[in-house]
Amino acid sequence: MKYKDLIKQMTLEEKASLMSGQNFWNTKAIDRLGIPSIMLTDGPHGLRKQGGKADHLGLNKSLPATCYPTAATLANSWDKSLVFNVGKEIGKEARSEKVSVLLGPGLNIKRNPLCGRNFEYFSEDPYLTGELASEMVKGIQSNGISACPKHYAVNSQEHMRMTIDEIVDERSLREIYLTGFEKVVKESNPYTMMSSYNKVNGEFANENQHLANDILYSEWGFDGVVVTDWGGNNDRVAGLKAHNQLEMPSTNGITDKEIVDAINAGTLDESILDEAVEQLLNLIDKVRLDDKESVQVDYEEHHNKAVEAARRSIVLLKNENSILPLKAGTNVAVIGDFAKNPRYQGAGSSLINPYKLSNPLDSLQKSSLNIAGYAQGFKRMGTKRSKLVQEATSLAKSAEVVLLFIGLDESKEAEGVDREDLTLAQNQLELVESLAKVNRNIIVVLSGGGALELPFADKVQGILHTYLSGQGGGEAVVDLLLGKSNPSGKLSETFPLLYTDVPSSTYYPGHQATSEHREGLFIGYRYYETAIVPVRYPFGYGLSYTTFKYSDMVIDGLNVSFHLTNTGEIAGAEIAQLYIEKVDSVIFRSKKELKGFDKIYLEPGETKQVTIELTERDFAYYNPEIKDWEVESGNYKIQVGSSIQEIHLEETVEMAGVSPSIFLKSEYPHYALANVKQVPDGEFEKILGRKIPPKNWDRHKDLGMNDTINQAQYKNWIGKLLYRSIMFFHFYFKKIGKPLTANNVYFVINMPFRQIDRFTGGKVSKKNVERLLRWINR
Repeated sequence: MKYKDLIKQMTLEEKASLMSGQNFWNTKAIDRLGIPSIMLTDGPHGLRKQGGKADHLGLNKSLPATCYPTAATLANSWDKSLVFNVGKEIGKEARSEKVSVLLGPGLNIKRNPLCGRNFEYFSEDPYLTGELASEMVKGIQSNGISACPKHYAVNSQEHMRMTIDEIVDERSLREIYLTGFEKVVKESNPYTMMSSYNKVNGEFANENQHLANDILYSEWGFDGVVVTDWGGNNDRVAGLKAHNQLEMPSTNGITDKEIVDAINAGTLDESILDEAVEQLLNLIDKVRLDDKESVQVDYEEHHNKAVEAARRSIVLLKNENSILPLKAGTNVAVIGDFAKNPRYQGAGSSLINPYKLSNPLDSLQKSSLNIAGYAQGFKRMGTKRSKLVQEATSLAKSAEVVLLFIGLDESKEAEGVDREDLTLAQNQLELVESLAKVNRNIIVVLSGGGALELPFADKVQGILHTYLSGQGGGEAVVDLLLGKSNPSGKLSETFPLLYTDVPSSTYYPGHQATSEHREGLFIGYRYYETAIVPVRYPFGYGLSYTTFKYSDMVIDGLNVSFHLTNTGEIAGAEIAQLYIEKVDSVIFRSKKELKGFDKIYLEPGETKQVTIELTERDFAYYNPEIKDWEVESGNYKIQVGSSIQEIHLEETVEMAGVSPSIFLKSEYPHYALANVKQVPDGEFEKILGRKIPPKNWDRHKDLGMNDTINQAQYKNWIGKLLYRSIMFFHFYFKKIGKPLTANNVYFVINMPFRQIDRFTGGKVSKKNVERLLRWINR
């Protein structure tokens, strides 16, 4: 042990004290031994270092920082160098503010498009997620600080996130939910990792022996520190045994004492604590910052980089009759509240206080277009205003082209709450209908952190999806509309026609005790392609103002090469995607899977050779019986295209491997056809390897410390009063137009009782909480 002598000098109480925070954002220091405190703070798409008194809910404003496009937006760039550089710049700002650990990126899989935190995550595909997240980690850590990938693992919903039990089979766990984390650990060596709030197959993630000891540390060789999500500790001693070294935030010594008591009682070996202290000291040594060091940040330069990141990530979904780019002098009506007041980020722990903020309307008014006028068009939060529609319709009649800025408002996407549907607000949909009656040349500019139902797609000429494009999105959008930049983003998730088409729609979210992943492997395009379900826009789809030709495919071993040519008249970038399809597989599996990609910038007429290197693992599936990956022998199609549905080149290769004896199609009729919306109990239990646990709470059972305030509504009048009193504030804040504060109430309502004394630092003691529970249970 590197710090063996230092650890010997510590008392038991001092060692235990290092296992939790000093306050909300800092670790504890031991001054007599020269052990400093380090700061951890939020930062998935920008630095969120709070000024003044810190709080988890984002109620106190953070210091100004550059707000870059969110992960969901950056993922649409498919640009590894871009994501690296964004990570590098965010890390630089963190170091300038003496932050040692930046809490990001988020890389949970977009199991379902309703997840309220999807804007913080990269993709529905684990390969793309892992590749991009690895680059961001490398970029952040190039500054000598630590990234902190999160949330490990299977954090798939916000509803009941602190207690929900994610029930998922081992093959799906490995192939879908853990692949991204594995890539990050092996390719970019993060110094820290954040565990998730939820349970996975019956055990809380931060004390899950299988996830932590078996997989993360033993199998993948992770040698860093695992930190809880804020307030994500359940049993502190069990967490320590599962390599959860650091609990955040401070609990005012409550859980430190639990560690000391366990060692004194002989239920925890002190060597486990010593090992945890060693790992934490190693982290501190890697990321400790010199207080005298001064890192200067050019925030204007970073703003320009945020604009460029947005330009390369925004997706052109429709361009009928080449309505875009707009020509100079075009008479344009600008309609929609988001043109003036943009949606550029999500809400919750990732809420950035932008150094500066551009909006499309200002940029349009400075452009070469003739702006006929601006109309608000609709009221945010869905309130109907006929006068606004009339003003917008009148303006649209006078213009050649309508630029209509619509999307999801702030109440729809936030930490702690899931979306209720995939639709835009009704007042926005009605506005589109009204405008379409008076002007056919409508270009919709969408804002929002994920997939949407787009019933108006056939009634407009153009659709440009900005996602949540950060503080420079306003300038980037106008550059793309005018053709100063060529759109090059492609979707990192599928856009279904209807929410009912989503494979997990019949199971999502888990409302009470569990969330069943009965759809198994069939997430996103893996389902739509295998079950042959039509979609609005497929995975990997995106348009350009130029055209590309694929040719001359050559496969040499596991290296795939081909030529790509820009056959248009302007420069542009193409995202070439490589998919693998097993021919005549005897096991159930996705029809095809993404296993390589590259973004290539080409001048008009230019040709480049592209080479994508594959590995044997790219052909493999996970076999839980042997606890390893194996390749099914036989033929595989290697397909290269511009989206999952636009394949331009294809060759077949033969791979040596095994004849599978598990997951045979003949034994799994629903999974064989990807008919996964109504999987019978027996078939799900077969891939699960055990009985399905009850998915609902037992309302007759007494509430305990791991139950939630939400559940109190089903008990006596005291429980009902507690629940209704808190929910009153939710409705009140929503009524007065503060949706973010209203959503934060869900954080409280879904909080386990065990967290009350810890979050209050003992001001509301455990004894008082237990007394409250006794009253409720009577």
